[in-house]
Amino acid sequence: MAPVSFASFLLLALQVAAIPMSKRAIDGPVIQSNFPDPSFIEVDGTYYAFGTNNGVMIPWATSPDFNTWTVQEGSALDGAGTWSNGVDVWAPDVVQIGSTFVMYYSAQVNDGSTHCVGVASASSPGGPYEPQVSALACPASQGGAIDANGFQDSDGTNYLLYKIDGNSLGGGGSCGNADGSHTTPIMLQKMSADGISTDGSAPVQILDRSDADGPLIEAPSLVRVEDSSSSGGWLYFLFFSSNCYNTPDYDISYAYSTAGVGGPYTKAQAPVAPLLQTGTPYSQLYAPGGLSVTSTGTQVVFMADEAQTADTRQMYTGSLNIDVAGRSISL
Repeated sequence: MAPVSFASFLLLALQVAAIPMSKRAIDGPVIQSNFPDPSFIEVDGTYYAFGTNNGVMIPWATSPDFNTWTVQEGSALDGAGTWSNGVDVWAPDVVQIGSTFVMYYSAQVNDGSTHCVGVASASSPGGPYEPQVSALACPASQGGAIDANGFQDSDGTNYLLYKIDGNSLGGGGSCGNADGSHTTPIMLQKMSADGISTDGSAPVQILDRSDADGPLIEAPSLVRVEDSSSSGGWLYFLFFSSNCYNTPDYDISYAYSTAGVGGPYTKAQAPVAPLLQTGTPYSQLYAPGGLSVTSTGTQVVFMADEAQTADTRQMYTGSLNIDVAGRSISL
């Protein structure tokens, strides 16, 4: 073998260093303990994450950099409200409206028959959040409501998204509705200026399950990005999960609207969807779901199972790549 000169070695090293390296799009688990259905908000350079009850009513965590997280003591929510028995408080989401922080969540009603969406407010992002005395959305005859998500449109109008929990009415399977006899639509409700109450209008359905989604869709999270070719100059992406959370089929997908926040929404199709599913495109993920996106459309949090069991659902972070012209997203 011919000897390699120092100059040649240095040139080779510089060439290797110049090769662009792709940045990891996800990190985690950034919270290794059980932290299901995560959502987050960034306030003055600090990130706050909130999750489904896991020994405390609403667990919460903070991070200075979106990667290093510390789970805080106690619950961010100071009771679920007099309308609820305080059991199974799920999937909180926090938005800032003016100087007030508003938390949407779902909880069992007092007789335990169904879940409804409640609302609470606080003067600081970590709480404590004080609940309102009445539920905000409670379509009990349709199966109740879960998975609330707050959203503010470009004109400042506040909206609430949630899932009608039709699969809770039965139909077989580990999450219900295995026979496909119930709908699980995502609803859009126009809210008051303070985000605490509705504006009095009826909610509208913007998406529902199909056979390809299995028994349900759930966990909506909405973001808008600028797009001169869309109505009003905004393109809307609606993230959701489909299939049952305690199976390997659970996934994260999305739909888009070019006609405003109310849709219609078109579900993304293969090969660009699902966005995340077991083993694809990241081999370490099992049953990823419950994605929550920041209002800027750049950062997300989501959950995936530890050791292929839903007993521990860990939080991951990620960075979105949005192809506006292609109406597609990668992570």
